[in-house]
Amino acid sequence: MRTDLAVIGAGPAGLAAALAASARGVGATLLDAATQPGGQFYRQPAAGLGAGRPEALHHRWRIWERLRDGLAAGPAGVLTDHHVWCVERTPDGFTVHSLLGPEQEESVEVHARTVLLATGGYEQVLPFPGWTLPGVVTAGGAQAMLKGGLVVPGHRAVVAGTGPLLLPVATGLAAAGVEVAALVESTGPRRLARHAPALAGKLAEGAGHAAGLLRHRIPVLTRHTVVRAHGEDRLTGVTVAALDADGHVRPGSERHLPCDTLAAGHGMLPHTDLAESLGCRLDGLAVAVDTEQRTDVPGVWAAGEATGIGGAALSLAEGHIAGCSVAAHLHGAAPGPAPAALKARAALQRSAAALESAYAPPAHWPEQLTDDTVVCRCEEVTVGAVREALDLGAGDERTVKLLTRAGMGWCQGRMCGTAIAGLAGCAPTPAKRPFARPVPLGVLARQHPQEGLS
Repeated sequence: MRTDLAVIGAGPAGLAAALAASARGVGATLLDAATQPGGQFYRQPAAGLGAGRPEALHHRWRIWERLRDGLAAGPAGVLTDHHVWCVERTPDGFTVHSLLGPEQEESVEVHARTVLLATGGYEQVLPFPGWTLPGVVTAGGAQAMLKGGLVVPGHRAVVAGTGPLLLPVATGLAAAGVEVAALVESTGPRRLARHAPALAGKLAEGAGHAAGLLRHRIPVLTRHTVVRAHGEDRLTGVTVAALDADGHVRPGSERHLPCDTLAAGHGMLPHTDLAESLGCRLDGLAVAVDTEQRTDVPGVWAAGEATGIGGAALSLAEGHIAGCSVAAHLHGAAPGPAPAALKARAALQRSAAALESAYAPPAHWPEQLTDDTVVCRCEEVTVGAVREALDLGAGDERTVKLLTRAGMGWCQGRMCGTAIAGLAGCAPTPAKRPFARPVPLGVLARQHPQEGLS
């Protein structure tokens, strides 16, 4: 099929961009791997589950209703169950290659004049002894189970790590009937207070989460971290400990918390695979864009978490600005996003920068790792093997990967890349991957079949 604009990702940024562009006469098509639009933030339970009050699982439900109704009433197309693995530049625009359905064996192509990358982000989880036990899930994974499947991961949970995501996960699990033994946050209140001016717009949201913690009587342990998860066949409890001002574990502060679920998370990282394969410049770990959300590749825009982790509100503002910019470009007109959207984006970007600084993981987390701790789950590479590689002279992720195979597995380093960088004492770097997801060889063989061969 052909379209003016292919929007990859149907989360807040992609939805806002498609609606803004289509309202200005642009033929827009949304592609998303999920069975329904909404992304992680507005993840919906399957219709067959018969959720009576899905709004109870969501923040800012009315915004989702406006997005959903606007999409249903407007001309933008929606292609769900489309797993995009590559975007190819062509003489007249771009070809978006995706794998169709849950089996992902059939390739579908969408030809577009322009592309908007709203690919979102993924969770960062730093390893600790016992983190591979059944019962240990990511914070976002626990939230996805609740929102999308109306199920909870266990009966008694600890929510731990760092970042604002931990708050809605803890209160959401408690509201669903889970006993939340503790919310363990490595950041302290003073660190957040230093960023109070930039976070003023988040006060109401933060107060709402605080009220939820009080209502469900969830103990909050700030400046604490999980040092070990316990169990044989599955999780039975965790040991947590206090952190000093420098991020070291305070000796003698350990305590044991019985639980059958640990929801752990240490922030988010941008999804940049498609942007990198197109040759878009990165700014650190995020896609670099200008004031109109344009990348440095002509015809390619980016918005949302791919351009820097900032939450749903910032994604909506960036998506709207990007959609307006695409429409102006295709119509040969001057870009005209509303000044209110530009002002909102600037304020939200300041808040996002403040949150990123405040919720940095503990500086000395690698000191807690024993040599038998698995760091790369796909290839079963231990911390001890990584340390041996460092003793042999490895000083970056790539050399550790060559010596240990860490990062060569199914996830291609998405889960272990930042941990390996932390062990090596270097800054994490984006891994250049030719495809955004695994692709069957048969699909690749059919892309450009050779002619004239018998």
